[in-house]
Amino acid sequence: MAGDTALKEIFNAERLRHIAAEMTAVYPDFDAKGFLKLANHGLAELSVMQRLARVSECLHAVLPLGYEASLEVLRALAPRLNSGFVSMCLPHYVATYGAERFELSMEALKYFTAFGSSEFAIRHFLRDDLQRSLQLMHDWSLDANEHVRRLASEGCRPRLPWSFRLEPVQADPRLAAGILDNLKADPSLYVRKSVANHLNDITKDQPEWVLDLIEGWSLDNPHTAWIARHALRSLIKQGNLRALAIIGAGGKPEVQIIDVQVNPPVIGLGEKITLSFAVKSTVHNSQRLVIDYAIDYVKANGSTSAKVFKLKALTLPGNATQPITRGQHIKELTTRRHYAGKHAVHVLVNGERLASTAFEILA
Repeated sequence: MAGDTALKEIFNAERLRHIAAEMTAVYPDFDAKGFLKLANHGLAELSVMQRLARVSECLHAVLPLGYEASLEVLRALAPRLNSGFVSMCLPHYVATYGAERFELSMEALKYFTAFGSSEFAIRHFLRDDLQRSLQLMHDWSLDANEHVRRLASEGCRPRLPWSFRLEPVQADPRLAAGILDNLKADPSLYVRKSVANHLNDITKDQPEWVLDLIEGWSLDNPHTAWIARHALRSLIKQGNLRALAIIGAGGKPEVQIIDVQVNPPVIGLGEKITLSFAVKSTVHNSQRLVIDYAIDYVKANGSTSAKVFKLKALTLPGNATQPITRGQHIKELTTRRHYAGKHAVHVLVNGERLASTAFEILA
């Protein structure tokens, strides 16, 4: 997601007025003035997720209805909201005020997920009643609606970003294995991305379990093969031989890396570098290759930390030479700060470091 500074402006004063107007349209007795007063108070200091929570809390504060009646109003509101991200305040409402009404709340989350996502909200029900929630989500993994199927996988990801970890699933991924099995050849790319991300999460804690699982799959189905490649991406970057073998790139690369360089070799923060090199086959037969590169980023204390970036997978014909070029902006990110100094760049083929160069960031 984008940086929180920009993202939180999704919930700005104009959006709050939109929510109030649409609530009034579906529930004429809605206290729009009271809602806006509460929702706008101290808004500038709140993060995006705090603003999302603020909206659902303020809706609850001014709705003089019971939980079930409030849900009916919010169901009518959902299709009228002009942002999928904003609509996630509705699942948040369910997670906050519907813990005691499991069946009603889970049905509401199933409905709301089509307008944005209920992935964060459903984790509270998983934490409180894991088995019951997973059983229902297993049923959802067979639903005709791709949004519902995607929620079945995304909601129980062990390491879902911006949420707490599901430690029982982290420790025993078999708990959600039936859901993943139902979705391993899903026709929807939206769903397949979630399944791949779920499995990639598991590789951080239980890599052998994921490798055993995917080695048991038939990769003749292109949807299943797509999930496998993306699920194993972290292991592939690490040069895991089993992961590389699954995607057909497990052999020792019989190649040379020639003409490797980074231009310009010296940059200021915010400028762009271009990595270029050529992969030259040293054998007569074709080879399946996974080509990545790593940058040893300089840290504040002068040490370095490597970050691997995917380049491409290809089949290199015998005796052929394949030029490779990749540009990258060296700019500040919410997840990475840059420091002055020499940054080594390494070319990786099938997990092996075959060549290196460097560039320098000026203070």
